[in-house]
Amino acid sequence: MAAAGAEPGCDPGGGARFFCTAGRGLESFLMRELQARLEATQVEYTSGKVFFTASSDLASMKKLKSAERLFLLIKKQLPIAVPSLSRGKILNEIQRLVNDDPGSWLKAILLWKELLECDAKREKVSQRDTNPLKRKVGENEIIIAKKLKVEEIQMVEESHREGQRDRQPKYYLEQGDAITKTEELQEQGSQNDLVKAADTENLEDLTFRVSCRCSGNIGKAFTTQEVGRVVGTALMKKFGWRADLRNPHLEIFMHLSDAYSVVGIPLFRVPLASRTYIQTAGLRSTIAWAMASIAEIKAGALVLDPMCGLGTILVEAAEEWPDVYYMGADVSDSQLLGACDNLKAAGLVDKINLLQVSVTELPLPSQSVDVIISDIPFGKKFKLGKDIKSILQEMGRVLRVGGAMVLLLSEDHHRHLRDCGGSSILLTSRDNITDPEVKMLLSPDKKTGPSDTASPSHKASSSRCPSTVLPCGWLVPLECFKVSLGKTDAFICKYKKAHASGLSPAGGLEPGPQPETATLQESPGLQDSS
Repeated sequence: MAAAGAEPGCDPGGGARFFCTAGRGLESFLMRELQARLEATQVEYTSGKVFFTASSDLASMKKLKSAERLFLLIKKQLPIAVPSLSRGKILNEIQRLVNDDPGSWLKAILLWKELLECDAKREKVSQRDTNPLKRKVGENEIIIAKKLKVEEIQMVEESHREGQRDRQPKYYLEQGDAITKTEELQEQGSQNDLVKAADTENLEDLTFRVSCRCSGNIGKAFTTQEVGRVVGTALMKKFGWRADLRNPHLEIFMHLSDAYSVVGIPLFRVPLASRTYIQTAGLRSTIAWAMASIAEIKAGALVLDPMCGLGTILVEAAEEWPDVYYMGADVSDSQLLGACDNLKAAGLVDKINLLQVSVTELPLPSQSVDVIISDIPFGKKFKLGKDIKSILQEMGRVLRVGGAMVLLLSEDHHRHLRDCGGSSILLTSRDNITDPEVKMLLSPDKKTGPSDTASPSHKASSSRCPSTVLPCGWLVPLECFKVSLGKTDAFICKYKKAHASGLSPAGGLEPGPQPETATLQESPGLQDSS
């Protein structure tokens, strides 16, 4: 993604410019979601961030499921040329992010205030419509959040006194986008503080803190503390704002990398990825939602997670597609107890049934399940090895012909899945399949997928197997996305069941072992998975 120059954050005629952070590999899911939920335009992405224009309110943006955090864009411009500049000139370039275009900062602040004011009015109307009992419960939650906030402030002050070495102004700095559990519990109280900031009539009375990320060459040359100090000093001189570590009106987020220089204002202090309806976190919610989003869930369907763990996938799916029958299975007592707690917290006890059974002995009739979505466990604690084949055979038994299966696989599991079964059939591509039955199962009804003209960079959003092998003779691979789980990577893989007892040879395709030719490569664009 190349930029010819600075990109302003506000465009009064066509909405405002925003950006979301996203886990690596989820950018294409977020782009599709932005277009569907917000009718966003000018959608483009770079690794870990998606930029877009929208006229939506904060209530609509809170519904984004595949995003980590949401920001109002102040400016996005070309990266600072670190190797060719001296240290002093680099610091001067950082100051110019504030000094060269103060108008874009002021426009962004005014729009930020307007968004918060509109959201506060909507919340007041919503509270008036709720009954007194619910309102009382909400007030108690605010009291608890405020108590936690006071305790955290006391801890911060004590830590600050112990580490203080000089009298220079301090800025809040963070290496990434991590938010503590205490901050998650404070969400409502913290958002009320932001609303108070919107009531500040004089912009010079605003208080702020700076949150920095530096990567690439500039991250090697400067610490985030140095960059934050330079930016904070420039903001105080230019606008007269005052730095406040503990409870500022305004937070400024800045990310300097070898690809871009981005400045924005976070619109929520708690990440969108931190779900209020999940009590105990298991699989990352954004990953769980992404898996469910490509599973073709339809009203009245039976959806199964045969290794459900804490039930994150089922909860994410049920929140988005409520008119569906959900079932989760696991052999672990502790995991199922955690799943029960999550179902109670989300109010989904009546919508999701849990069973304590082995994934290899599911008490379900053959071909009774419409969709299977599952995170296949991996890591040091789970050594499934080639047992993945027996797990898939049982999943295939209960999945109906034409049903979708979406799995989260490690690299080892992905390899075992490609290698399993001596009855594999080689496919060159979806368009070159000669078996009419397989063709019908791959695309039962033609639909127009999301437009890939929103951004040229949309074209590298998903990975596909141009020459793939049918594992176990009955699974047809459709899509594969490489995603980040933090310290490791995994694959979201989508399949369809092609036949109850394996595919019969057709169109010149012969059964039998085939050489492994499945390789991941960049797709020319998002494809419709129906």
